[in-house]
Amino acid sequence: MLRIFKRDQVENQKKTGAGVKASRERWFGRILGLLRSSGLDDSVWDEIEEILISADVGVDTSFQIIGGLKTQVKEHRLEDPDQVFESLKEALLQDLDSDDSADPWAGPGQDAVPYVILMVGVNGVGKTTSIAKLAHHFKQAGKKVVLGAADTFRAAAAEQLEILGQQVGVDVISHRSGSDPGAVAYDAYQASKSRGADVLIIDTAGRLHTKSNLMEELKKINRVLQRLDAEAPHQVILTLDATTGHNGLAQAKAFKDAVGCTGIFLAKLDGTARGGIALAIKQELQVPILFIGTGERLDDLAPFDPREFIDALLAPVS
Repeated sequence: MLRIFKRDQVENQKKTGAGVKASRERWFGRILGLLRSSGLDDSVWDEIEEILISADVGVDTSFQIIGGLKTQVKEHRLEDPDQVFESLKEALLQDLDSDDSADPWAGPGQDAVPYVILMVGVNGVGKTTSIAKLAHHFKQAGKKVVLGAADTFRAAAAEQLEILGQQVGVDVISHRSGSDPGAVAYDAYQASKSRGADVLIIDTAGRLHTKSNLMEELKKINRVLQRLDAEAPHQVILTLDATTGHNGLAQAKAFKDAVGCTGIFLAKLDGTARGGIALAIKQELQVPILFIGTGERLDDLAPFDPREFIDALLAPVS
């Protein structure tokens, strides 16, 4: 899969910076200034802790980070604010990067043709737009992409995907509203195979996560795909809306339990000042973030890199 995965480090850093701009300017960019203007007393720890919690890092995770940092400062007798700042960055990075050092794109099926990506998530999180961004991303890498409109429950879903498919310049396989989503997945796979597509991205229904029939539909799509390719889907990417903060984590857990999500597309990150939700997602779900949405255009997407993310998030502001 790495052979079709395009990554431009300079461009990614630029887009990641744009995606976390609001979070940096409202919260995280103040931290270095706080450290430099204080004597590393209890008040500054309390203030940094408050920044982390306010930015949606999560209460327990914030307490853990600050507690560990205070211990490190005491044990190593750190007095230089810049050293303490770097220690904080490493602590945040460790929380984002722990337990998932393996490349999520290098697992089973990495050479499959088509490489099947199943997109899941509730309505309104930006799933369809995220699919279009992924399709654009892969097409820019020179790969042929087909989309499958398996959200047959929402009448406008297939039409929306077809419009976006035309904008990107990729084929969309769809059935009439109310059709069996498993049949759409089957036809989309066969069409991808016959047309020599490198990547198949399948949209799915996004009704409320409390509806058990939705989860059963997702499981059925999984079974259909596995009959066609025992290792498919090769990725199950859950789209989360960064602007909903912790409210989206309950949804995420339900999808993870139902279909075993392999990665997260964190959409609308540019629309919130609470970018710390990325750390909360990693801690709560132990599922890697693969992509972040950094704007409204089709190319406003960045493959997620934990170090680039932390560096951009904590870049000082005046």
